[in-house]
Amino acid sequence: LYNHIPLSIFLSNLVIHSLSYYIYSPSQKLSTIIFLVKFLKTVMELISGLPEDIARDCLIRISYHQFPAVASVSKGWKTEIQMSEFRRLRKSMGHAQKILITVQSKFDSEKSKTSSLGKGVMAMTNPVYKLSVLETETGVWSELPLGPELCDGLPLFCQIAGVGYDLVVMGGWAPDSWKASNSVFIYNFLSGMWRRGADMPGRPRTFFSCASDHDRMIYVAGGHDEEKNALKSVFAYDVASDTWMPLPDMAKERDECKVVFSSGAFGCSGRIRVVGGYHTEMQGRFERSAEEFDIATWKWGPVVEDFLDDATCPRTCVESCDMDGRMYMCKSDDVVVLEGDTWKKVAKVPSEIKNIACLGACDGELLLIGSSGFGKPCMGFMLGLKSGVWTTFECPKNYSGHVQSSCLLEI
Repeated sequence: LYNHIPLSIFLSNLVIHSLSYYIYSPSQKLSTIIFLVKFLKTVMELISGLPEDIARDCLIRISYHQFPAVASVSKGWKTEIQMSEFRRLRKSMGHAQKILITVQSKFDSEKSKTSSLGKGVMAMTNPVYKLSVLETETGVWSELPLGPELCDGLPLFCQIAGVGYDLVVMGGWAPDSWKASNSVFIYNFLSGMWRRGADMPGRPRTFFSCASDHDRMIYVAGGHDEEKNALKSVFAYDVASDTWMPLPDMAKERDECKVVFSSGAFGCSGRIRVVGGYHTEMQGRFERSAEEFDIATWKWGPVVEDFLDDATCPRTCVESCDMDGRMYMCKSDDVVVLEGDTWKKVAKVPSEIKNIACLGACDGELLLIGSSGFGKPCMGFMLGLKSGVWTTFECPKNYSGHVQSSCLLEI
């Protein structure tokens, strides 16, 4: 074997095929995977002088589903997959996995229950929200387990962002009381475990927006307080150190705004752009302006009053992950891109879509999830930015509920 087949290829394929079988056979117990990994470790230890890079070559190919099993094998393997070099190598070798995570309703509109609260007044059962995961390359859907403090479902109107191996769930309304919360919950894909993060500073805020630098920081801006007062305040959350820090206030109050992060060129700190929203007196009447914060200088630039063509909800604004870092959004029936100071049409939104739930940009493609109307099941489409062609991807029945918020994460 050692003379005829490169051992790294043999061991890598052994892991890949075995774990792939596990992924598509949910009834297989996790102990099978742990046994396989322990066996692989034993084999590698028995071969005198086996280079460490062979083990690493196996590890970087493993699906993110299996990280908790790998971490449980030994301290050495756990340390290996936690290293920044492991992340860098996994990405540079083309084995990083891109996933879309959505806060999605389990509620089925066809089976909704109503109860009378008086003459002509009906109330619908509250939806329960879960975390759905779409692997963008394979089209495979799955559901993340929720921690003990989230056993009643995710907070309504919570926001999510991905940083490294962590998914951060912030704010929202408690499902049982509808009371606004500043709570922060963090799911780690390496351990498969939840932990509490430091609460968001200040009084509870709702309908804020957030964006991640995909390394360690999350930026939170706008929203409104418990008295419906729109907010100017902005905070940065360092997930690694579990600390919050204030940024200078924005020039304008911005309820229901959209925060977009742009990476800086050549390793520079980058910037955050806060788009749209409305101030307290306008209550739901969106404005067209935007403002930008330079992280390196720690200063806000001037307000751009006519940033958007129309006074509309900016929730579909997304920044591409490509080097050009262009911003895309859905405008009426069109997908548009910002070139200089002008929004230009890229493609038509698929005719089947009337309500857009989320838009994401990844590797030269736009991912869109929406529905044909209120209460209708979600559908998924991918737009090739070079070809201008839409392709569909399946949203199984269990993953076709209303999408409240979303984020893209590269693991």
